[in-house]
Amino acid sequence: MKSRATLIGFTAILMWSLLALMTAASGKMPPFQLAAVTFLIGSLPGLIMLAAKPSRIAAFRQPWPVWLTGIAGLFGYHFLYFTALRNAPPAEAGLIAYLWPLFIVLGSALLPGERLRPHHVIGAMLGLSGSFLIVSRNGLSFEGAYTLGYVMAFLCAFTWAVYSLMSRKFGSVPTDAVTAFCLATSALSLISHLALEQTVWPETTSQWVAVIGLGLFPVGLAFYTWDYGVKKGDIQLLGAASYAAPLLSTGALILGGFAEPSWRIAGAGLLITAGAIIAARDMIFKRRAAT
Repeated sequence: MKSRATLIGFTAILMWSLLALMTAASGKMPPFQLAAVTFLIGSLPGLIMLAAKPSRIAAFRQPWPVWLTGIAGLFGYHFLYFTALRNAPPAEAGLIAYLWPLFIVLGSALLPGERLRPHHVIGAMLGLSGSFLIVSRNGLSFEGAYTLGYVMAFLCAFTWAVYSLMSRKFGSVPTDAVTAFCLATSALSLISHLALEQTVWPETTSQWVAVIGLGLFPVGLAFYTWDYGVKKGDIQLLGAASYAAPLLSTGALILGGFAEPSWRIAGAGLLITAGAIIAARDMIFKRRAAT
């Protein structure tokens, strides 16, 4: 059961690896407008399930801490991430923002029934090193002028880690509640868009397909499977395995013609794979023992 839930959670990482490719193919829609549209689309699977079984609406009736966690996690993360990218170079901001898997692994020690072991930390650090190779391909230079962006990126990483850990703590909350969080995030993103951005719509069919794909998968189904994974699966393994996302994302960009292969990607692949295997040691040995 736990292994199955972990694998379901890992599908979120696979879908998030398509985020950069689909975003690049979606045209020039501003970030908050894109978030408003894609999170609305992302709520559709849950709304369809709700229409098929109206009793699922009960999942929307949650205490305020659950609502605060869900909205802060989905909307807060994206608001902070977009703000970071606007106020710091993408490479540096991306590296700082991608501290969240490490935060999840370390923070999991505070959860009931969880125990942080050395191989979890080693696996997460190897994954962080691999991620560093990818996002630093154009060099890194942390400058004081970008302090606001760096702080927003750090808060971004912290926010997503706390959301994931709190989702584990609220393990009895049905995943159907994610639908409500997506709707709320879409509404808040729309307000941010109207206040801060100019409206720009996709110009071609392929751009519309990319936007719909974003809403259905990386900004839709992925949040449902991640919620299920962190609640029912191995959250430490999922945290360490999350470092596969930038590697897979870069690979998707290469296949899509938006990036070129390099030795950094090969080195990152080795580091991230080694980190994932080390972090998954418990699961691997348990399966061998069962066999």
